[in-house]
Amino acid sequence: MSGGGLLVAGTTSDAGKSVVTAGICRWLVRQGVKVAPFKAQNMSLNSFVTREGAEIGRAQAMQAQAARVEPTALMNPVLLKPGSDRNSQVVLMGRPVGEMSARGYHGGRQEQLLGTVLECLAELRGTYDAVICEGAGSPAEINLRRTDIVNMGIARNAGLPVLVVGDIDRGGVFASFFGTVALLSAEDQKLVAGFLVNKFRGDVSLLEPGLEMLHGLTGRSTYGVLPFRHGLGIDEEDGMAVSLRGAVRESAVSSPVGEDILRVAVCAIPLMSNFTDVDALAAEPGVVVRFVDRAEELADADLVVIPGTRGTVRALEWLRERGLADAIARRAAEGRPVLGICGGFQVLGEHIDDEVESKAGAVDGLGLLPVRVRFAREKTLTRPVGEALGEPVEGYEIHHGVAQVAGGTPFLDGCRVGEVWGTHWHGSLESDGFRRAFLREVAAAAGRRFVPAPDTSFAALREEQLDLLGDLIEEHADTDALWRLIESGAPSGLPFIPPGAPV
Repeated sequence: MSGGGLLVAGTTSDAGKSVVTAGICRWLVRQGVKVAPFKAQNMSLNSFVTREGAEIGRAQAMQAQAARVEPTALMNPVLLKPGSDRNSQVVLMGRPVGEMSARGYHGGRQEQLLGTVLECLAELRGTYDAVICEGAGSPAEINLRRTDIVNMGIARNAGLPVLVVGDIDRGGVFASFFGTVALLSAEDQKLVAGFLVNKFRGDVSLLEPGLEMLHGLTGRSTYGVLPFRHGLGIDEEDGMAVSLRGAVRESAVSSPVGEDILRVAVCAIPLMSNFTDVDALAAEPGVVVRFVDRAEELADADLVVIPGTRGTVRALEWLRERGLADAIARRAAEGRPVLGICGGFQVLGEHIDDEVESKAGAVDGLGLLPVRVRFAREKTLTRPVGEALGEPVEGYEIHHGVAQVAGGTPFLDGCRVGEVWGTHWHGSLESDGFRRAFLREVAAAAGRRFVPAPDTSFAALREEQLDLLGDLIEEHADTDALWRLIESGAPSGLPFIPPGAPV
C-alpha cells in the first residue's frame, strides 16, 4: 500500500515552500510517522552530495534532516544548476547529463523525465508512511503547465492533494491565493485543498474576516497562519540570484567571547554556489558576515571568503573588473587572511584550463596559490573526511575542476601559502573543532583579540532551527486537518473557480 502524500505549492517563488515542507516533516517525525521529503525538479546553485555520491538540492538534504532520514537522489531526481540566464546543467538522479537551454528543456526534455520522477515518488511512497513534496515557483504558471513535472503535473499523475503557501509579508496574499486557483484547470483545481498563510505579523483575529471571505469565494479552507520568525531561511533555493545584503541568515550577531569581533567579507561572485558554507561562520558569537561586491568593502575585513561558483572563469573576470582581484592580492601580500572554497579556490591558483564549463581554454588565475586547474567532463562528487589544524573535518566536493597542487602547506585537499587558504571542500566549517581552530588562526593573523566560543555546535543550532519549524506547524496549523489531507487526499466536492486555465 502506498504511503500518504502532500504537495506544498506556493503562490510565488520564495513563498516559504522549503521551510514549510521541512516543518511538516519535522512535525510528522515527532509524531512517530516515517516521512520523507521530495522535490521532483529543483533549480538551485546550492547543492549537496549524498552518501552514495549523488548531487541533490541542499533544501532537500535539509528537509531529509528535518525528517531524520538520510538524503538520497530519490528525493530530488532532477536538479537544474543555472550557468546563465538561458542555460542550466541538468543533473538527473544525482549525475550531470548535459547543458540545456530553457527552451530545449521545456520543449520536450522535461516531459521525458516525468516517468523517472513518478517512479522515484512511487518508490518513496512505498517505503514511507508519508511523502511531503515541494513544488517550484507557482502552480499557476500557465505557460509551462503542459510540460510541468513539479507542480500540478505531478499532483495530477500521483493524485496528491495540494496546499498553497502564500507570503503575507509581501502583500497581496488573498489575491494570490484566489488567482492561483482561478488560473488552474478544473481537473487541477480538484486537488487544491486549501491555503497556508506564511510570515504573518500581528493579531491573527484581524486576518480572520479575510480568511472567511476567501473560504466563501473558493470553498477552500486555510490550514494555518504561521507567524513571522527571524532566522528560518535555512538552505533555501536561490534560483538565479541572491541578495548581496541579506543572504546570511537573519539571526542577530551574538556578543563575542573575547574583546573583539571578527569581520568576514564574502565576495558575491557571479553564479555563486553553496554560499551556505559561511552559515557556520555566521553562527559563531562575535563573527559578522556580509556579502560584498566592491573592493573598498574588503578594507576592514579580517577574513575574505571567495565562495563556490558555477562559473569559475566568469567569476575571475568579475573579480578583476571590479578591482577585487587587486585588493585580494594586496591582502595576500600583507599577510591578511583569504579563504577560497571550490571555485573560489580555483581562481586563487596560477592557471586554469577550461574546455568544459566556460570553454575559455587557458586562463591565468590570481596566482596566489601554487595550483593548476584542469576542468574534466566528469564531475567530482564525494564526501571526504580528514584532518586539518589538528581537528577532524568532514565535507563534500562538487566540481569539474581538477587541481594539481605544486607546493604550499597541505590544507584539506588544497593548500595554504601564508594566510591564503584554498580547498574544494564544501561544508568543512560545519566541523566545530576545525572551525574554531581556523578562526583562531584568522584572529591571530588579523591582530584581533577574538576568542571562538567553546561550545558552539552548528549541528545543534541546525536541529534547533528544524525543531522551531516543527513547532510552527504544530502550534499554528490545523494539524488534524493536515493529517487527513496527507492520509486521504483532497476533500471531495471542491468548487470550480472560473475562469480556469485557458484551453
